[in-house]
Amino acid sequence: MDDAASRGRPGRARSPLDRIFVDGAWREGRARRRPDHNPYNGEVIAEIAQADAADLDAAYAAASRAQKDWAARLPRERAAIMSKAAAVMEARREEIIDWLIEESGSTRLKATLEWTAVQGGMLEAAALPHMVEGRIPPPTFPGKAARVLRKPVGVVGVISPWNWPLQLSNRSVAPALAVGNAVVLKPASDTPVTGGLLLASIFEEAGLPAGVLNVVPGPGSEIGDAFIAHPAPRVISFTGSTEVGRGVARKVADAEIIKQLELELGGNSPLVVLADADLDYAVEAAAWGKFLHQGQICMIANRLVVEDAIYEDFVERFAAKVRTLGVGDPARSSTFIGPIINDSQLESIRKTIEAARADGLREVVGGDAEGRVLPPHVFADVPEDHRELAQSEIFGPVAPIIRARDEADALRIANATDRGLSAAVFTRDVERGVRFAEQIESGMAHVNDQPVNDLPFNPFGGEKNSGLGRFNGAWAVEAFTTDQWITVQREPRSFPFAAEQETGEAASAGG
Repeated sequence: MDDAASRGRPGRARSPLDRIFVDGAWREGRARRRPDHNPYNGEVIAEIAQADAADLDAAYAAASRAQKDWAARLPRERAAIMSKAAAVMEARREEIIDWLIEESGSTRLKATLEWTAVQGGMLEAAALPHMVEGRIPPPTFPGKAARVLRKPVGVVGVISPWNWPLQLSNRSVAPALAVGNAVVLKPASDTPVTGGLLLASIFEEAGLPAGVLNVVPGPGSEIGDAFIAHPAPRVISFTGSTEVGRGVARKVADAEIIKQLELELGGNSPLVVLADADLDYAVEAAAWGKFLHQGQICMIANRLVVEDAIYEDFVERFAAKVRTLGVGDPARSSTFIGPIINDSQLESIRKTIEAARADGLREVVGGDAEGRVLPPHVFADVPEDHRELAQSEIFGPVAPIIRARDEADALRIANATDRGLSAAVFTRDVERGVRFAEQIESGMAHVNDQPVNDLPFNPFGGEKNSGLGRFNGAWAVEAFTTDQWITVQREPRSFPFAAEQETGEAASAGG
C-alpha cells in the first residue's frame, strides 16, 4: 500500500504505521481496515488495520509474557530506553510534527508544543525507575521485621483521546513502562497513528523489548468493552469525556477482576479576571487559553468570568484580539485556529452556537465555517446557568464571557459546576490571587496564567466529575505501582491459644 502510513514520512524509511503492533511485530489486524482522514482537507492519509477481540487477546497475552522480564531489568536499563526514546523524538522531530498536523488537525504551533511535551515526558520517564522506593516500617512484635516493596502492577491498559493524541497517550505509557509494567494501548479512532502507532515506532527504535508495548487501533464499539474487562490489565488509564469515563468506571466495576482506575475527564475551567488585573495581559492569556487547538482541550478556558468594574473594557479588548487570530490551514505557521477534528464534533459546536443565538446572547465575534474550519466565536453577557455555554464542556472555538459583581461572586461562579479540572485567576496582587486559587474547587489552579498547563513532575488531574488520580512524577509512580507487605519473624513468638486452654480446663473439671 502506497500511503503515508506505510511509507513513513517523506524521505524516511519507518515502521509500517498502517498496521497494529503486537508482541514486537507489525501485523495485519483481523478486522476491516479503516480510512484515516486529514481533518483539514478530508483526504485519506492512510488505511489503518483494525484489531478485533482475538488481536486484543494476543496483545494482552504478549504484555503478560513480557512484563516480568522487563520489570526484572535494572532501573538504569529501563531509564536508558526512556532516554533513547527522547533521542528518537529529537531525530524524528519534523516527521512527528507533520503527522500531528496531518492527522489531528494541529496547527504547526500546537504540534510543536505537543512534540515538546512528549519529549519532556520521555525525559521525565527516564528518572522514574529510580523513584520506585519501598519502606521499612517499625517493628510491632519482638523479633519481627517488616518491609513494604513497591512493585509494578503488571499490565496497564491505556485508552487515549484524539485532541493531544501523542501526549495524552505517552503521559500514561512512558511512566507505566519506566516503572516496570507492560502496556496495551488503544488510541482514538480519529488519531490511530499519532495516538499510538507512532509511539510504538518510537519505542521500537529505542530498543524496547517485544511485547512490552502493544498498540491495538479499533473502534470502541467493537473492542472497547473487552479492552476494559479483560483479566490481564491491573490498571486502566482513561482520558476522555466525563460521560464516557462514567461508562468505563461501570465496566471496571463489573469486570471479573477489579482493577485500579485512573481517569482524566472533561473540564469546565473558569478563567477569572479580577478588577485589578493587568487587562492587556489577561486578554492575551485568555485568547491563548481559550482558542489553542480550536478549544479542543480538556483544561481549556471554557468560561471567562470577569469582574463588573472592568467587564465592558475586557469584552472590547478581547474581541479585538480574537479578530486578529489566524484561521485556516494548520500547516501555515501563521495559523492559530485550524480544523475541528471531524464532522460530528463540528455539528455539536454549531448546535451550541445556534442555542446561544436562539437565546438572544450578545454575539461579539462570529462567522461561518469553511469546511471543518470554524472561526472563533465570542458571546458576552452569558448567564452563569446557561446549559450550552456555561454548564457544558464546549470543546470548540466558542468563548462565553460571564459578568461577576465582585471577587466573591466571581469565586461562586467559578465553582458553580460539577467539574473541577483546571482554573485561572488574574490580579496584580499575587497573594490575593493565591487566596482565590486555594478556594477554587479544581485539581489545578494558576495565578496570572491561563489554565492550559501540564508540566513534568507536577500533579495533573481533576476534582469532582473531572476525574480520579494524578499524572506525572511521583504521582505517576503511585498510579502504576502497588505495595506488597512482607514480614520476617526472626525469632519464635508465642501464640496465646487462650480459648483452647479454657476449653481444655473445662473438660478436665467435668471428667
